Amino acid sequence: MLSQNSQAAFVLSGIGSLSTAGLRLAGAVQPERLTGEMEILTLAGTVAFDGAKSSSHLHMTLSTATGQVLGGHVAPGCIVRTTAEVLLALLPEWQFAREPDAATGYDELVVRTQ
Repeated sequence: MLSQNSQAAFVLSGIGSLSTAGLRLAGAVQPERLTGEMEILTLAGTVAFDGAKSSSHLHMTLSTATGQVLGGHVAPGCIVRTTAEVLLALLPEWQFAREPDAATGYDELVVRTQ
């Protein structure tokens, strides 16, 4: 459970640093695995918790040690280097779920009130 019986939240802000990152770039099927000193410039998305199952849909912008900026869908396997500060807005009256959408063919966000 997220907290205070909340089952839904969204990320207001995220900053910090990573030593390993997984990012799925626009249009790519598989994520890129990045290593080295990186700064999290932005982090945004949704977080859901339903019983034993939790899910998130996050996007992140990173800066490499040389100043290159990359962004995309956060993939599993990110490793925090020094710190990560993630500010969540809890939505205790709401539930988030991902359900198949016939029009897009993807699991899309469905928002419900409790």
